[in-house]
Amino acid sequence: MGFLSLLRLIMLLAILYLWLFLPRHTFDAPNALGACLQMTIMRNEVAVIGAGTAGLITARRLAELDVPVTVYDRKKVLGYPVRASGILSIAGLRELGLDYGRTVTNTLYGARIHAGKEVMHVESDGPKAHVLDRQKLNDLCYDEAVAQGAEVVLERKVDDQMLGELERKGIVVGADGAVSHVARHFGMGDIGRYCLTYKAEFNIEADDARMVDLFFDNKVSPGLFGWVCPNSKDILEIGIGLDSTHGNAKDAFDRFATSGAVSGMIAGSKQLGAGASMIPMSRRRRIVDAKRKILLVGDAAGQVKPSTGGGVIFGGNAAIMAAEGVREELDGRKGLLEYEKRYNRKYALDTMIHSAANRIYSGLGTQSIGYMIRLFNLFKMGGFLGRYGEMDMPSLVFRNILQGGSGF
Repeated sequence: MGFLSLLRLIMLLAILYLWLFLPRHTFDAPNALGACLQMTIMRNEVAVIGAGTAGLITARRLAELDVPVTVYDRKKVLGYPVRASGILSIAGLRELGLDYGRTVTNTLYGARIHAGKEVMHVESDGPKAHVLDRQKLNDLCYDEAVAQGAEVVLERKVDDQMLGELERKGIVVGADGAVSHVARHFGMGDIGRYCLTYKAEFNIEADDARMVDLFFDNKVSPGLFGWVCPNSKDILEIGIGLDSTHGNAKDAFDRFATSGAVSGMIAGSKQLGAGASMIPMSRRRRIVDAKRKILLVGDAAGQVKPSTGGGVIFGGNAAIMAAEGVREELDGRKGLLEYEKRYNRKYALDTMIHSAANRIYSGLGTQSIGYMIRLFNLFKMGGFLGRYGEMDMPSLVFRNILQGGSGF
């Protein structure tokens, strides 16, 4: 008998002795093996901090890929209060793979863009955006994540100590909003610019429920714009956004809602509800720490359209990429770094275009924007944008022209 065979026999006899003669609670070979396996699994655990849209889409995709995942959120009721608007492109929604039909409250075909007395109509022949109930959207993302096997823990505030414990166990995904505790704790850098928003709903019919109105006036909403959106046939949403360095969003909202153009739209109506939010308007310096296995998604990473502040489409797609990167990381590949590369390949150019658009309209006075709209109308740019434009991916305009596509 060789030395290795003798060693195996001794180990087998030792396990047999322990199994037969020690109390079962002291040593249980199957349970001991299970404990070892559980320790291995724990080192591969994934914790998602934040159960907003981006966090739950991340969890859903991780569960689909057979990755154990737990989502933590400090709220008792997810998605409440509703702070963000729900205008999302149909093309972008399809990319997210959500069964979103039950969340749709209206469908939009275009926009009227205002600056002073000038107006440009950008309208498509077909529907290009849906208005979604953001509370129902959050519920949908929760249901889909849980159905795939993700665990969601509510009323759990994740502090520094817990973040340290989660880091030791596996991978941490920060999806905890614009003012991300995960980003701050792990030193992921700051977001350079924020916009503040305030919106309210009113019970009144829109004159055209297929169109959203956008108002550019840098005295009222410097850095962004105001909007009037038909959330449904008989509900109008009035909202305003402005650069965070330019004051209070509620004050700006009051000025906007009482202005001549808007006050007439809501005359005789009753306000139903209101909410404020903070939107990141630039990317965070780092969204991945591959060594510590930390990554950020959604608003926590600054994954938004700088022209409008919309983050569901960019952040939702980033969430899917992040989950797939985590799966690759657990399989021994450099998936976390690939996540950042994939996001940049898909969105870097369009983010630059959205940023340029924001810089242009933010740097002009209302009269100058009005002149631009008059010029655009002279060259029938409204019809051109209605046919070829893209809400999320403006770089695709050239492809649409070649293919004869449409959008707004």
